[in-house]
Amino acid sequence: MAKHGKKYLEALAKVDRTQLYTPEEAITLVKDSSYVKFDATVEVHLRLGIDPRHADQNIRTTVALPHGTGRMVRVLVFCQGDAIQAALDAGASFAGSDELIARIDKENFFDFDVAIASPDMMGKVGRIGRKLGPRGLMPNPKSGTIVPVEELPRTIREVKGGRVEFRNDKTGILHVAIGKLSFTPEQIHENFVALMDAVKAAKPSGAKGTYIRSVTMTSTMGPGVPVNPSLAQTAAIG
Repeated sequence: MAKHGKKYLEALAKVDRTQLYTPEEAITLVKDSSYVKFDATVEVHLRLGIDPRHADQNIRTTVALPHGTGRMVRVLVFCQGDAIQAALDAGASFAGSDELIARIDKENFFDFDVAIASPDMMGKVGRIGRKLGPRGLMPNPKSGTIVPVEELPRTIREVKGGRVEFRNDKTGILHVAIGKLSFTPEQIHENFVALMDAVKAAKPSGAKGTYIRSVTMTSTMGPGVPVNPSLAQTAAIG
């Protein structure tokens, strides 16, 4: 078991691990228990009642966070012709066809956070799927990253503005960043509500029993704060 430093232990002492906090209380605690000197990321971890061994129970979708994540998102777009300049004008960091694919394949170029593609490019993009896939960068219709050419500019702006993709890991847990500590409590709460709405909407039909089993809110290097799952879902409804 890893040893934690004095500052972490002092932060941990502020959290009663036997208590399930309201979302508002959790946000306050996450802010109060942070001890790092940089603008830490606020994260939510949800344990779901799904069986990741079954493909139809895995979750991969997106959420539009009202206040974004607080970080710059570098977007790469696989497209060709006039769409290249349109993508760059919409805010893409990189846009192109064969030259970008070759750069990723031969130079292991991965200085981007999200990859978007027009459908006509997927035949070529598929050749580097073995490199994009493991990094979660392969364009996919479920994540809204394969879109018609005319929708590329809008999609780019949405991704840069706060649209976040999330998927469960091998143990059925979601890990999603919902902002920065510098956000106001209201901004964090509104992003949290948007996430919970998206998670509930993505519930697989094959999931049995309790769907959202636990909710934990934390910040970079900070202690986890357990949130009452029922209250978290109630907040999302409102």
